[in-house]
Amino acid sequence: MQPCGRFAPSPSGRMHLGNVLCALLAWLSVRARGGRFLLRIEDLDPERCPRALADLIEDDLRWLGLDWDAGGAASGETYYQSSRTAVYETYYETLARKAEVYPCFCSRAALHAASAPHLSDGRVLYAGTCYGLSPAETAEKRRSRCPAARIHVPDETVSFVDGVQGAYSENLAAECGDFILRRSDGVFAYQLAVTVDDGLMGVTEVVRGRDLLESTARQIWMHRLLGFEPPQYFHIPLLLDYDGRRLSKRDDDLDLGMLRERFPPEQVVGALAYAAGLAGSPAPVRAADLVTGFDWAKVPKTDLYLPNVFRQL
Repeated sequence: MQPCGRFAPSPSGRMHLGNVLCALLAWLSVRARGGRFLLRIEDLDPERCPRALADLIEDDLRWLGLDWDAGGAASGETYYQSSRTAVYETYYETLARKAEVYPCFCSRAALHAASAPHLSDGRVLYAGTCYGLSPAETAEKRRSRCPAARIHVPDETVSFVDGVQGAYSENLAAECGDFILRRSDGVFAYQLAVTVDDGLMGVTEVVRGRDLLESTARQIWMHRLLGFEPPQYFHIPLLLDYDGRRLSKRDDDLDLGMLRERFPPEQVVGALAYAAGLAGSPAPVRAADLVTGFDWAKVPKTDLYLPNVFRQL
């Protein structure tokens, strides 16, 4: 099978350097093996993700020298998640036939209360509060609150080898918990949408930040439930600022609008390639010139710091 990678940004703000690093590594990984590259826009909540920002992402990628074979505006609505609700509905129904999907009335405050079970890394493990509600109890709760939909996970351990982080295992019941497939406002959740899209679009490798590593086991489990072959995952180190803080769109951390005013694309690409271990210096370089020597073994597991070239900003 021909390798197929993707970049799947959420257009809730202008891309920052961490997003660019992810796009660059995803593009290099698949281009180094002669594969296809997709651009999928993850705008499940269109009110937070206006189309104008998606268009800016396309323009920024072209400026960086990163092309794609399908997706984006040129491919119509197929690669915009906001236009794929009917597709998600079909696979939601399939999951409901193969596993237990149930209404959840818990508020965000209740989910994050101090009494809620927490894992060692601070994540909240759903306590199963609404699992097993009787029909009468469900009907009563529906009178005052629209429920989300959760899927009940088995006591099953999912193991895989990440292309960057190495061997990883997670017990779905003990370390993941029942998770949301559809929000209370009717919008399908990221976990469902990304699994369905990667499966239907033939994605064979997924490159994303290591902060999403813990969501992978549940996605692999759903891939198998839906009859898809799970992709190979590469969870890359996060890019941190000089004080060790994770970059964020919310804080406008070195976004492409600012960078394009001050640097040529080759300087941005060169600095990120150096930070990721793909180049011996932060000298300017075109993305295309990094394809031949690309090797995942060069990319470290631990988080990276902004290259000094950006300190002046």
